[in-house]
Amino acid sequence: MTVFGNERRLFLDGEAETERLGRELARLAKASDDGLVVFLQGELGMGKTTLSRGVMRGLGHQGAVKSPTYTLVEPYDQLTPNVYHFDLYRLGDPEELEYMGIRDYFDGTNLCLIEWPERGEGVLPEPDLDVQLSREREGRSVVIRARSERGARVMNEMVLIGPEPDPDKPTDDVD
Repeated sequence: MTVFGNERRLFLDGEAETERLGRELARLAKASDDGLVVFLQGELGMGKTTLSRGVMRGLGHQGAVKSPTYTLVEPYDQLTPNVYHFDLYRLGDPEELEYMGIRDYFDGTNLCLIEWPERGEGVLPEPDLDVQLSREREGRSVVIRARSERGARVMNEMVLIGPEPDPDKPTDDVD
């Protein structure tokens, strides 16, 4: 399925804005009352785990958020919705995902964040959202694409992320 007109391009100026985008995705996932599959794509060090940390924090997680590079999946089933953070970087063969019961995670109620999804091609479902992060100047360029009707609904509710106002900087308000 092709969902036309559902793409957002953002520039994130640092880690704080990347986490804020994650919190926005958390807000949208919680409001949707449906599960959501999000592919997180980009080279090493582009902010995929930082964005995931923002999602978890946006849903109320207080502890550490690490990339599950060696375990393949880190469950956050105390959150609403349940979140499963996958990192497939070290996956040898997509069929390994079948042995871990991967399809059970995609039951339509969970939020699944998947780093390096191309390594699970043929086994993973199609994403609702595809997030591509790449280096641009001192920050990150982000392209978010809806890949399903559910993803399109989420995109239509997205509040764009920009810099937070500096409380020490005077505004240009005119009286």
